[in-house]
Amino acid sequence: MSQERKKRWVMVVDPDKCIDCKACDVACKRENGMDAGTDQQVYRNWITSKGVEGTYPYLKERFEPSQCQHCQNPPCVKVCPTSASYQTEDGLVAIDYKRCIVCASCILACPYDARYKSPQTKVIDKCTFCAHRIAEGKLPACVDTCPTKVRVFGDLNDPNSEVARLLATRHYRVLKPEQGTKPSLFYLS
Repeated sequence: MSQERKKRWVMVVDPDKCIDCKACDVACKRENGMDAGTDQQVYRNWITSKGVEGTYPYLKERFEPSQCQHCQNPPCVKVCPTSASYQTEDGLVAIDYKRCIVCASCILACPYDARYKSPQTKVIDKCTFCAHRIAEGKLPACVDTCPTKVRVFGDLNDPNSEVARLLATRHYRVLKPEQGTKPSLFYLS
């Protein structure tokens, strides 16, 4: 009897490759049927400018893409009174939209500001790592569309995966490690 190895989906982000083209944002909204209009509070992923570095004429603006960190110790799951927020066996933080009562406890608990109230569904939403695409053997839309390949997605429990290779050979960091959330987004440094 063969036993299938448990997966742990993670994303490795190389911020030095980001040019702030917003292809990830557009692909995410299209893939997930989001119509944010001009509401700046509605987003599943985002890019933050980290400022300009260097001395003229050798200047470079740095960007940091981000989204739900799919924490291994997610504070949003702990505070949900209806268990609408939960973790899947492969490490994703998911939402059962039918159970969400829009109390917004998860929005307040998330140290990464990754959740919002959806104007379409009227419940809390966030990045799902495109779980529906993963189930079909596809990459998340933001990964698939990025022209500079900022994001790499894969199974960290597979020692032959690109994410496992990158984290074994490169220096990396996580956001807000002091929160103890154990994020599944790793930033190459």
